[in-house]
Amino acid sequence: MDITALLLPKIGSRESLQEFIDSLAEQVPDIERDIARLKLAPGDKSLLARLFRALHNVKGNASVCGVEIGVAIAQPIETLLARLRADEIDFSDLLAEVILLAMDRLELSLEALAGNRSLAPLKLLELVGGLEVLAGTDKDAIDERSVLLIEAVTGFRPAGAARVTKPRVSVISRSPENIAADLRFFRSLSLQFEARSPLFKGRGERLLQLALDTDKAAGNPVDPAQLKAAVYMHDFGMMLLPESAWLKLDKLAADDKRLLHSHPAQAAGLLERMEGWREAARMVAEHHEMPDGCGYPKKLKAEEICAGAKILAIVDAFEAVTLKHSHRGQSRSILRAIAEVNACDNQFAPEWIDPFNAVIRRMLEK
Repeated sequence: MDITALLLPKIGSRESLQEFIDSLAEQVPDIERDIARLKLAPGDKSLLARLFRALHNVKGNASVCGVEIGVAIAQPIETLLARLRADEIDFSDLLAEVILLAMDRLELSLEALAGNRSLAPLKLLELVGGLEVLAGTDKDAIDERSVLLIEAVTGFRPAGAARVTKPRVSVISRSPENIAADLRFFRSLSLQFEARSPLFKGRGERLLQLALDTDKAAGNPVDPAQLKAAVYMHDFGMMLLPESAWLKLDKLAADDKRLLHSHPAQAAGLLERMEGWREAARMVAEHHEMPDGCGYPKKLKAEEICAGAKILAIVDAFEAVTLKHSHRGQSRSILRAIAEVNACDNQFAPEWIDPFNAVIRRMLEK
């Protein structure tokens, strides 16, 4: 393994990097499709041959374009596929996940290089080192090694990992009946938001489950009722903006971005005017803030952002990336989303990543 190529990668030029990015974007869907077919027919030699050629082409294109990372990641996968073709090892679902994970990390690496961002969060040393070990592993130990590689790269931790231990303090003094009535009202507004697009169907309940489970995994430092209200209401302000500013797939204009940056204040203002929901209002107001101070609307920094907003930021981003990659299938979109969340070291509160990872790991194991 060329450690320098992973830690301090070189590229031939910006043009050649973009050329490789474009070629990979065309190849990955075919690779994913062939892997899905191999899961159904693991002994299909023609599929194995096609997959081998695809990875060989990825490596070759990376070499021609001067993208060292592409060569480093594709080479051990090509070796694995050569062993599969020679019947030295067996194709399995875990081996498929390793290959798909490697392709995801390669795509994320290219995005980081194009954006001049750090590659450190992607754990490329663990990935390529694990792939090289796997390429030489005995047949009977392939699955075990695959599990170790996936755990090392995705950042999942076993039970008992670092938790957030700040004690939970409830701030609602009203009756349970009134609290429940308010939450039903907030949910009804969330459902109205979901009705704006078929892509949003079920979004509120998915976000709610992820947020509550993440809070629970950390010992419930955030009041669950306040968190529920924040989840239901965090995007309500979008409904008060022109749909042209947010219900579109094209790149947003500067004016549209300014409008969107106002939406947390809209819902937070409503919650602040309702008895007992001031903490939920704060979560909503701060859920687009970032630990490095580059978020909005107030550019708060890590210690200034409340815990509930930090949870909301993670689950909201996870849902968005999952939706973006939903065409790849549920398990692939989830793995891609968790990879992107873990790679964004400056966007999310690090103390909440481990509890969130634990929740997703349990989800994938079901």
